[in-house]
Amino acid sequence: MEIELVPLAESDREQFILDTQWAFRYGAMIEFGERDRSLGPDGEIISRKTIERSIDEPGSVSYRILCGGKTVGGVILKIDETTRRNHLEILFVSPEEHTRGIGYSAWKAIEKMYPETEIWETCTPYFEKRNIHFYVNKCGFQIDRFWCGSFRPSGELPDGEEGPADMFRLVKVMRRSPGQGG
Repeated sequence: MEIELVPLAESDREQFILDTQWAFRYGAMIEFGERDRSLGPDGEIISRKTIERSIDEPGSVSYRILCGGKTVGGVILKIDETTRRNHLEILFVSPEEHTRGIGYSAWKAIEKMYPETEIWETCTPYFEKRNIHFYVNKCGFQIDRFWCGSFRPSGELPDGEEGPADMFRLVKVMRRSPGQGG
């Protein structure tokens, strides 16, 4: 599968946000139907505010995923060149394009673009079995933590920020720094 990661242009921002929301909403609807209690007050599984904050956060880079010149998904990364501990904030493939290997091809392209990364982190909702399979079985992440109502350690999120609820945190160790064991 040949894909291209194209930096998000300001003129594509609104459609990118809508496409992100559709992809996340689709996953919830498949699992729960229209009655999904995970949807926010605006009917979205991921809020516009969360997507915009991810795009605009210092160190963030956003890409549209193209296949055959057609937009088929998107990705938002947070790159920390100092710690080399990078975050996959959002990765989505348009539901109409699922099962074609686009997500995996995009992930491999991301790894090539950021070869200095020592650790990748991401999170995914507990009900997204496809995502969990994708990250763990295809991309080599390991489940590191599960955030739920009874386990939300203080200090992991700045005050007032939306936090992970019923989410898995996944980590992928790419390489070790000098002095790291193992």
